[in-house]
Amino acid sequence: MNGNLSRAFVNRRGRVPHGNFELYSWLFMRISGLVLLIIAVFHLFYMHFAIGVDNIDYDLVAQRWTNPLWKIFDFFLLLFALTHGINGLRYIVDDYVHKPGWAVAVKSFIFLVYVTLLGLGAYIILTFQFTPESVQAALP
Repeated sequence: MNGNLSRAFVNRRGRVPHGNFELYSWLFMRISGLVLLIIAVFHLFYMHFAIGVDNIDYDLVAQRWTNPLWKIFDFFLLLFALTHGINGLRYIVDDYVHKPGWAVAVKSFIFLVYVTLLGLGAYIILTFQFTPESVQAALP
């Protein structure tokens, strides 16, 4: 299977992968793109058409997050979208930053941003507790 993946990588990227990380991150982009197509489109249709944009507020999200399945869904949406986007940004750095030192510095910064955003998002989604007081605190 690894040989087939390597040939597909070479056909798409025009070069031989430097290691398994490059190969599997390329494969992840294809798989996560399909997963995002399903969950992001569902999210779009549910939130914008089934609920309606005018009805989205703190109370709606807080009520939705009382169900653990919605928390898991939103966490996976965050995980796949952020990882897919950061991996794409890493590809852009490979294409345009040619000096190895700068490439490492930029990729390290991107990774730091990724870990920070994923950690904050996961913390907010997974530890959020709905209480009537939290709704009152959110009101102006």
